[in-house]
Amino acid sequence: IGNTVLHILVLQPNKTFACHMYSLILSYDRNKEGPGSLELIPNNEGLTPFKLAGVEGNTVMFQYLMQKRKQNLWSFGPLTTVLYDITEIDSWAEDQSFLELIVSTKKREARQILDLTPVKELVSLKWNMYGRPYFCFLALFYILYMVCFTMCCVYRPLKPRTGNRTSSRDNTVYVQKMLQESYVAYEDELRLVGELITVIGAVVILVLEIPDILRVGAAKYFGQTILGGPFHIIVITYACMILVTMVMRLTSTTGEVVPMSFALVLGWCNVMYFARGFQMLGPFTIMIQKMIFGDLMRFCWLMAVVILGFASAFYIIFQTENPENLGQFYNYPMSLFTTFELFLTIIDGPANYDVDLPFMYSVVYFAFAIIATLLMLNLLIAMMGDTHWRVAHEQDELWRAQVVATTVMLERKLPRCLWPRSGICGREFGLGDRWYLRIEDRVDPNKHKMMRYTEAFKAQDRDNYDKGSEKLDTNGDTLCKKELSALSLSRSTSRTSSHRGWEILRRNT
Repeated sequence: IGNTVLHILVLQPNKTFACHMYSLILSYDRNKEGPGSLELIPNNEGLTPFKLAGVEGNTVMFQYLMQKRKQNLWSFGPLTTVLYDITEIDSWAEDQSFLELIVSTKKREARQILDLTPVKELVSLKWNMYGRPYFCFLALFYILYMVCFTMCCVYRPLKPRTGNRTSSRDNTVYVQKMLQESYVAYEDELRLVGELITVIGAVVILVLEIPDILRVGAAKYFGQTILGGPFHIIVITYACMILVTMVMRLTSTTGEVVPMSFALVLGWCNVMYFARGFQMLGPFTIMIQKMIFGDLMRFCWLMAVVILGFASAFYIIFQTENPENLGQFYNYPMSLFTTFELFLTIIDGPANYDVDLPFMYSVVYFAFAIIATLLMLNLLIAMMGDTHWRVAHEQDELWRAQVVATTVMLERKLPRCLWPRSGICGREFGLGDRWYLRIEDRVDPNKHKMMRYTEAFKAQDRDNYDKGSEKLDTNGDTLCKKELSALSLSRSTSRTSSHRGWEILRRNT
């Protein structure tokens, strides 16, 4: 019952009342330390009150709980060394990481906890010491891997075509070699080494990704933008395309160019994932993802309807014409592709001034240009501009969340010997088996003196306001008189509080 009440207090909107009641309940806890403590009992979702405060973005409760956990080591003048308990914060030995919970929640307030002590210092320590070097090395290794795969595709086994062409539009001059002919020369053996590296890399990608999907869940794993959801889809699809290409090569099945082309596009697009390691490029990947899965997905439905309608009209118009004079609409698939190019203004309107074009082509093309180019494309640009404006206001916050997600990902996938635990064990200071992070804080005396002056001003304002409000309640007859007295009260209050405030400053000087 006590643990349930603690979880309810974390969700209370009245933060001050919740903090006082939280301390009151813990004061009656018999097992204040150890596994039996109320603070360490999780709810049905596996969240302790401390983790729940982080997931809900309750910064007041989080700071209150951290103040209870800190230990003052020593203080000398303005310098103070504090030990912060990072038992539940550090993701090194946690199955359900506190940092991962913060970056995966949909509440923006939760990401503000990444700027609070000691979370900010812990993330900075992990990223600067291990995260950034490992991530840069991983990016370099992946680029070299993609270069190897690209070279294997460029020099794939081909031979000249021997059969006769069956159509005047047939432009094929090379065909794919059979398996027995693909690995004969010395150059083929070099390509075989690169292909083996490519296949091994695809298998490693699947081995690393599948356990995380089973642990987190497909919806959460692929749906969270900060966790790199779209990039996980890209890299898994890339690995599957590599395996499909390998099977087609081993069975001498023609058409390996289809999965190979998809793999090349997806593999090189995944390089953008490593932009999150740089503060200048990281927020742009978030913008691209939000534009693609937000604005562009909605816009594509409208674009598909417009293209389908006008492509059908163009095909019907040129169905009776000679395709040799104007072949952009000679069959229905080509009409769809040509209309798509016209929609994006990649090409100009097809025209051949040596022959007469159908009259309806001019009418339909005029309507298509007005709807597609002038109306819909400008609508898409406006939608993307609005998304860019919204993301730009929180780009620093999003980049820090990306850094945290990347750090947790590397910490989980790398061996323990390459990533030692951050912080100091409490045994060195007689604090048990808990782990602490030592932070040195410098207290500026001038800053505290100015804060005292400010509090003096505020206290005087509150006193004058309380006295004036009491007089206002006793002497108020009508609403008009109340407003006039409140106006005069505010002016007199500001003058008296300013005068007394200046007197405090002169006296202290």
